Amino acid sequence: MAKGLVVYFSKSGNTQKMAELISKSMNDSGLPTECKSVEKAGVDDLLAADAIVMGSPTYYGQMAPALMQLFTDSVGKHGKLSGKVGGAFASSANIGGGNETTIMGILEAMLIHGMIIQGDAQGDHYGAVAIGSPDERSMAQCKRAGARIAELTKKLLK
Repeated sequence: MAKGLVVYFSKSGNTQKMAELISKSMNDSGLPTECKSVEKAGVDDLLAADAIVMGSPTYYGQMAPALMQLFTDSVGKHGKLSGKVGGAFASSANIGGGNETTIMGILEAMLIHGMIIQGDAQGDHYGAVAIGSPDERSMAQCKRAGARIAELTKKLLK
């Protein structure tokens, strides 16, 4: 059976809230999904999942070093994530705080691994974003992203 994984780094708890919403939405959409902080996730967790969604607060327009370290650790398994569904999300302190560049950095690493990315023609195109604590708009985007990623994963694994 297909399964999903949401991996996140969070200091303030904002990115963790987003991760939990995305994971719940994936589960509610019929894709059993685990939600883990990056400190508790490893390359084997990535290999075991069919859909991987990663989230980070924005640090100078980039993902948190702990998330980048997980990608660095995955280099020895290059090609093993190919064909898996990927997605990203980010939080920042303010508008224009680097959310999209953070998401793009995560997606670039996923694309280098050969992963399939689910974009969105509505709302947050690259992945869900929050400014500070997730508000109703960003929570809705998290739920939408989780559902869309779950649906794509199930379609691909039929």
